[in-house]
Formats: sequence, C-alpha cells, structure tokens
Amino acid sequence: QVQLVESGGGLVQPGGSLRLSCAASGFIFSINTMAWYRQAPGKVRGSVAAITTVGITNYTDSVKGRFTISRDNAKNTVYLQMNSLKPEDTAVYYCNVRIGGSNYWGKGTLVTVSS
Repeated sequence: QVQLVESGGGLVQPGGSLRLSCAASGFIFSINTMAWYRQAPGKVRGSVAAITTVGITNYTDSVKGRFTISRDNAKNTVYLQMNSLKPEDTAVYYCNVRIGGSNYWGKGTLVTVSS
C-alpha cells in the first residue's frame, strides 16, 4: 500500500532553515508528481510546492524564493528545503501523491518558527 513518511520538522528561529524529507513506498515513485502541503492551526490545508516526474517545480507565492522542492528517484524520497523561515510558516507539513484520482497523505511533520 502507499506509504508516505515525513521527517525533519522541529523548532527553528525566524530566519532559520530546515529540510523536510518524505520517504515513499508502495507505488512507482519515479512516474508520479509529488507535492508538499501544509496546515496551520485553524486553517485549511494548502499546497506549498510540487515537482513533476521530470523535475518541473511550482510553488505557492508565499514561499517562492525561500523554499526548494527536489526529489531523488533512486531513494524514493522528496525533499523540501526551507530557508528564511517566518513565523507564518508554522504548520504541519504533509507529503502528498495523487494516484488514479486518489490523494494519499503522510501523517505530517510539525514545523514551528518562533523565537
């Protein structure tokens, strides 16, 4: 079955950096677009970044220039490098893949940006 396991979250000061990882299994990783979403307390889950099978990326406006999504098909892993973090980036970050019309999610990793 599809499994997505996020890691790398934690507490960081404003201006700091974190790298999130998502280890995938149960499907053919290399032929699927992968994405990161986030959900802040009291808010709706929203898209952060996505990367296609050939490495084309897109980002929500609020993270452009600060976050970078990448993938390693040999390791079945997608990454989210987050730099210049702001308090408003505080959220649970989820890995996502859409296969055959169904969305699959990991359990999420919490990122807290606070001094």
